[in-house]
Amino acid sequence: MASTSLNLPGAAKLQLTGRLLLRVISIAACVLAWHWASTRHINLGLVTFQNVPPPKDVLQAALDLIQSPRLAQHLSASVYRVFAGFAGAAVAGILLGLVIGRSRWLEDVLLPPLEVLRPIPAVAWIPLAILMFPSSEMSMIYITFIGALFPILLNTIHGVEGVDPRLIASARSLGGRRRAIFTEVILPAAAPNIVTGLSIGMGTAWFCLVTAEMISGQFGIGYYTWASYTIQNYAEIVVGMLFIGVIGMGSSALVKKIGNALMPWYLLQRKKT
Repeated sequence: MASTSLNLPGAAKLQLTGRLLLRVISIAACVLAWHWASTRHINLGLVTFQNVPPPKDVLQAALDLIQSPRLAQHLSASVYRVFAGFAGAAVAGILLGLVIGRSRWLEDVLLPPLEVLRPIPAVAWIPLAILMFPSSEMSMIYITFIGALFPILLNTIHGVEGVDPRLIASARSLGGRRRAIFTEVILPAAAPNIVTGLSIGMGTAWFCLVTAEMISGQFGIGYYTWASYTIQNYAEIVVGMLFIGVIGMGSSALVKKIGNALMPWYLLQRKKT
């Protein structure tokens, strides 16, 4: 038994290294496939790589952007817009999700109009956002807000509705009041779903960024990508896309990591299972 327990950390470390290596190989394989298709100008009929820049050109464009003072301006503008919209969506989505999940009456009143708005794509909000908000900055923040809101809202609702009724009944039988049941039973049980919604919402906020920054041509990674398209600088288009993807992935991972750190009971339960 002692030798088994001593070998566990080494085995876990080996498994982690193997998974990390597999992910690196996966990314490398994608880059090699991209290089092969773009340098050979592959044309599959429905899909063509004749105008797609090879990784070498994209890397050079990325290095030029990194060395330019424009990068800090673009990044700071985009990060502010995404995080401002995400923060508003987190507050609104969690609060609405909690009350809708706990009350059938509020679900009937609030959920139908929200469900009507949910399928509307971010690009369709541009004209209305311009009309509703006096500043273009607020319009862009609103579109990232809309993108993040619904994943957070729906995951919170599902988390609250999925709480085991026996847990609530047990808490009531022990004399728990409504407020205590909410804070000590419902909220902890729904927390994993809420964190998942926050992580997805952060990703969709970045997804909507290009749409948001089409409104105003000043700064931002989305604007940089769109401006590169208008002047047909294909390498810079891919650079902008990769920046959005990497930063969006990192932001979502950060949100999930913070959420998991706030749920030690959930991590302990997962380890046991």
